[in-house]
Amino acid sequence: MSKIHIIHENDAWTAPLFAALDARGLDYQPWHLAEGRVEANAIPPEGVFYNRMSASSHTRDHRFAPELTRQVLAWLETHGRRVINDSRAVNLEIDKLAQYRALASVGIETPRTIGAVGRASVLAAAKDFPSWPLILKPNRGGAGAGVQLVESPAQLAEILDDPATEWPLDGIWLVQDYIRAAEPCITRCEFIDGRFLYAVRVDTSDGFELCPADACALPTGRERFEIIDGFDDPILRRYERFLAANGIEVAGIEFVRTPDGRAITYDVNTNTNYNAKAEQAVGVSGMGQLADFLGRALDEVRHRKAA
Repeated sequence: MSKIHIIHENDAWTAPLFAALDARGLDYQPWHLAEGRVEANAIPPEGVFYNRMSASSHTRDHRFAPELTRQVLAWLETHGRRVINDSRAVNLEIDKLAQYRALASVGIETPRTIGAVGRASVLAAAKDFPSWPLILKPNRGGAGAGVQLVESPAQLAEILDDPATEWPLDGIWLVQDYIRAAEPCITRCEFIDGRFLYAVRVDTSDGFELCPADACALPTGRERFEIIDGFDDPILRRYERFLAANGIEVAGIEFVRTPDGRAITYDVNTNTNYNAKAEQAVGVSGMGQLADFLGRALDEVRHRKAA
């Protein structure tokens, strides 16, 4: 019997989705890929496979979960299974330089970014920028992990020389323009089934860790997430083209609005979460909408199999 398979490595992030699936009586199976195996010549089960693998898995001691997921997704795709957020999506999830290339290919503006491997290359890359501060972050990060605002060449050298600095998993540091925002916030646009759901204003006063999941809440006592009523912007059409071109059906995409009105896109989250308090304030449920989408996809798979 076909069912919905949820590929993931974080029980806290999937619990709200499982609750939404349970509420709808949908048949699903969690598939935790922190570790496991792939049998190359085996036949995969039937159903819908929703990939929720995260670039930040290494911060939960699941170092090789994305690599395992890539192999599993390739195996599923070889056998023609219905995969939501396919192997192209997981490749972009763990490679921000690839994200920026893909965004630029459909006319989406991103911050100027230089990838560099090695201390000397990082310092040399920073010299190519005309002004400070700059952003330093790992090419493979996730949930804001490792993102730092750097005010000077001396501070950059101190960060790189500090034994406590955790270097990127793939060895690639990103040196990036710091985008001065019109307000201390970013905008996160949520998409399900490749279509715009809503936009969230996210307060950035407390730093770069902007994961909206309740499990990621910072102990500030202040609400950081607010769904924007009636949000519309020409960039949404470009985002939808980007998603369609890269095998992504569910995502959150973040941009900064500059004082002159430009939207500078800096992150794509193919493993997206939703903030319950912000949703309750306007009576919407991202996980509910996602569960409905997965249910429709399962119906389509079952109908094709029965035909």
